[in-house]
Amino acid sequence: MKDQKKYSNKTKAAFILLIVMLIILLGNFNTLRNSKNVNDNINAIYKDRLVVAHYIFQYSKELHFIKAEAEKLNLSDNIKKDEIIHTLDIIHNIDDLYTKTVLTNKEKQYFDVFLSSCKEINKQVESKDWDKIANSSATALKTLEALSQIQIEEGKAKLAAANAMYNRNNVLGQLQIALLIILGGITFYLLIKKIKKTVKIPEPPSLN
Repeated sequence: MKDQKKYSNKTKAAFILLIVMLIILLGNFNTLRNSKNVNDNINAIYKDRLVVAHYIFQYSKELHFIKAEAEKLNLSDNIKKDEIIHTLDIIHNIDDLYTKTVLTNKEKQYFDVFLSSCKEINKQVESKDWDKIANSSATALKTLEALSQIQIEEGKAKLAAANAMYNRNNVLGQLQIALLIILGGITFYLLIKKIKKTVKIPEPPSLN
């Protein structure tokens, strides 16, 4: 009876161990899937930064145009004013798109500086102060260069961190799976061994 009870407890322990292993295994696969999702999301943010780079290029193009117009000597003040105001309207339309992208706090600070420069240009065009407009445009262009460098560096840093996290989780996940397979094999072996011991093979009849 004691042996039977002993084997019964071992069987229960083995089944409980199998259930625990199954739960861990499912949880591990879920972790791997979540890690991949995190990696995909970070990559999406980086791609969003490529969109930001396109907006910065558009900003730069329009500001170069404003600066060139302000420095022209053969244009009347009214033509300069109309063309710069029209270009500022294009810039403001880009503002709406730019603010919808993913920006870090540092990028927001530089973007606010850039917007301030654009507001200065907007004020200066009313007074037709072309020299100040050219200077403000040059300042805004420098801010754009700094902003572009920041968003590229931070995008690369986030991507590198995400890839490192994904690779680390992937290695740990594979290690856990390997250990669980080994543990499962040992448990299965114990169960088979238990079954063999409990099944009694009948002895052949005695001829005596």
